[in-house]
Amino acid sequence: MSVLVTGGARSGKSSFAERLCMQRSSEAWYVATAQAYDDEMRERITMHRQQRESSGYLWRTMEEPLALPALIQQMGEGHTGTSAPTILVDCLTLWLTNVLLAHEHDEGHVLQGHLDALVEAVQTYPGLLVLVTNEVGDGIVPEYKLGRVYRDLAGVLNQRIAAICREVFLVTVGIPIELKSKEYRL
Repeated sequence: MSVLVTGGARSGKSSFAERLCMQRSSEAWYVATAQAYDDEMRERITMHRQQRESSGYLWRTMEEPLALPALIQQMGEGHTGTSAPTILVDCLTLWLTNVLLAHEHDEGHVLQGHLDALVEAVQTYPGLLVLVTNEVGDGIVPEYKLGRVYRDLAGVLNQRIAAICREVFLVTVGIPIELKSKEYRL
């Protein structure tokens, strides 16, 4: 079962996703997609790791900035729903940033292929998969082309992942609201 947790920056979505895993599973893999390019990011990563370690919950941390679809597929191989490990991915928009920067000069179908691979991996994962992402399209139109491409891809990625997840939570000011059950269908 896949769950998407979205919201703005510092909205509480990662904390909520962690608590959700703790409530639904006795242990989980924490797949971090961030890359530490500067001291501030290294400190942030260290702080988050220390918070997980002090929680008393069994977190196993793995860093995967680019090959996320392959990792999810690999972790699901040979498992059924109850035997597959619980995975928390934090976060999809950082993964998308990494992919976009790695393939900035490639044609659009290459990026689309990465999105397709992630959607397939999420759709076929047999266990609990909690995915954290950011709402990036609520602000102003980015001034530069790369920013606009990123915003558009993030919106498409979030829509595609939300469509295949059983639950979708929007976290704002630390309050999670489950959206999928309230979806208005035409």
